[in-house]
Amino acid sequence: MEKIKVKICVGTSCFVMGAAQIQTLEFNAPADIADKIEILEERCMNLCKELHTKYNRGPFVRVNEELIEEATYEKVVAKIREVLQKQSCK
Repeated sequence: MEKIKVKICVGTSCFVMGAAQIQTLEFNAPADIADKIEILEERCMNLCKELHTKYNRGPFVRVNEELIEEATYEKVVAKIREVLQKQSCK
């Protein structure tokens, strides 16, 4: 099974708004998902500029290309588990 890609925006705004805590998934992921994810850092996703009506919705994270706005460690873990559950049902 291919690993789930977790792309974290680490641009200045997202980093200050909480991306640093989400980055801890790389070394502190729950045991049930730790070997199933690949953490990727993206210097800046430019989403705060593209989503004019959604300014300040960072930090942004993509889990297999599904965007999470106002991401938190807990939201990202929940999304990863949701993706894993969908994959197991196929």
